[in-house]
Amino acid sequence: MAAFQYRALDTGGREQKGVIEAESARAARAVLRERGLSPLDVGAIGSAASGAARRARLATAELTLLSRQWATLLASGLTVEHALAALIEQAEHEPARRVLAGVRSEIVAGHSLSAALERFPQAFPTLYRASVAAGERSGELPRVMQQLADHLEQSDALRRKTLQALIYPVLVACVALAIITALMIWVVPQVVGVFEQSRQSLPTLTRIMIGASAFIQHWGAALLIAVGGLGLMFAAALRRPAFRLRVDRLLLRLPLIGRHLRTLDATRFASTLSILVGSGVPLLAALEAGGRVVQRIPLRHAIASAADKVREGVGLSRALASTRSFPPLLLHMIANGEATGQIAPLLDKAARLQQQELEARTATLTSLIEPALLLLMGAVVLLIVLAVMQPIIEINTLMR
Repeated sequence: MAAFQYRALDTGGREQKGVIEAESARAARAVLRERGLSPLDVGAIGSAASGAARRARLATAELTLLSRQWATLLASGLTVEHALAALIEQAEHEPARRVLAGVRSEIVAGHSLSAALERFPQAFPTLYRASVAAGERSGELPRVMQQLADHLEQSDALRRKTLQALIYPVLVACVALAIITALMIWVVPQVVGVFEQSRQSLPTLTRIMIGASAFIQHWGAALLIAVGGLGLMFAAALRRPAFRLRVDRLLLRLPLIGRHLRTLDATRFASTLSILVGSGVPLLAALEAGGRVVQRIPLRHAIASAADKVREGVGLSRALASTRSFPPLLLHMIANGEATGQIAPLLDKAARLQQQELEARTATLTSLIEPALLLLMGAVVLLIVLAVMQPIIEINTLMR
C-alpha cells in the first residue's frame, strides 16, 4: 500500500486535509467517499511528491515521543513498515503524518530506513539518521531508537530549563527599559520644562538629562531602525563562515560565556559520540557526525583535527587533548573509557555530568543577573530623580 495526501470536502462543505493509505489513487478516493468526504485532490507521497514533507520540521518533543513509540512498536515485533503505518494513524499533527507517510513510501519502494530518513533531513537531525543507520547494521534498532528518545528528551529538558531561567531576567530588562523610556519621553520634559522657562541656571546632571530626553524624542525611532538594521546585517554576516569563525573565537574567549558555550558543545559532542559508538558506528564516522552537532566553528575544527590524528593511530583522548578545546573532565573520562573498553558508557556519564554543570551554572548566572538588572534600573531612575530634584533644592536654598 502507498500513502496519499488528500484534500476533500466533508458533508458540511468544510475542507479536510490528511494522509491516507491505499493501493492506488482511485482506491484512496473510494475510501474517502466511504468516509463521507468528497475528494478534491489526491496525490501520492513519494520521491516525486514529497516536497512539502521534505521541508517539514518536527518539534523536539514530537520527535522524542515519536522515537519512543517507534522503539516500543519495533521491540514488540512489528516490522518497520507496519510500525510506520501505526505511527501515521497515531500522529496528531499534519506535518508529522506527512513526514512519516513519506518515509513509509520510501521503504515500500525498496529503500532502507536510514536511506528513507536521509530524504527528510529537516525532520531528522544528523545524529538521528546516523544512529538509525548504525542500529540497522547492528540489528539493535529498537534499543538505538530508545537511546535517541532519551537523548532528545535530555537535550530538550536542558534547553527548556535554560529558557525558563532566562525568561524572568529578560522580562525585568524589558520592563525596566520601558519605564526608563517613558520617564525620559514624557515625565522629564514636563517637569524640567518649568525650570527652563524660569531661566534658572540648571545643574549639569539636569542639562544632561534634558539633552538625553530631547535626543530620544527626536531620534528614538531612527535609533531603533538603525539598531534593527545593524542586527539584520550582523545576522547576514554570520552566514559567512569567515565572519562566523571570528565571532565564535571571540565568544569562546569571553570569561563566563566562553566556558558556558564550550561546555554546552562538549555536552552535545559527548552525548552524540556515546550513542553512535555504543550503536557500533566506527569511531571516525562517529567523530564526523559529532562534529556536525557542535555549534561553534573552532570546536568543529578541533574535532576534525582530532579525527585526523585518530586516523593516524593516536588515541581519542590524546587527540582531543592536543586541541586544547575541550573540558578536562571529558578528556579524563574518554581516557578512562579507552583504558577499560567502556568508552560509550563513560561518554554518556561525562555528558550527564556536564549537563548538570550547565544547569548549575545557568541557575547561578540568572540568580546574579536578576539583582544586577534591578540595581541598574534603580540607578538610572535615581539619576532621573536627582536631575529633577536638584533645581528644586537649589530654588529652596536661594529662597532661604
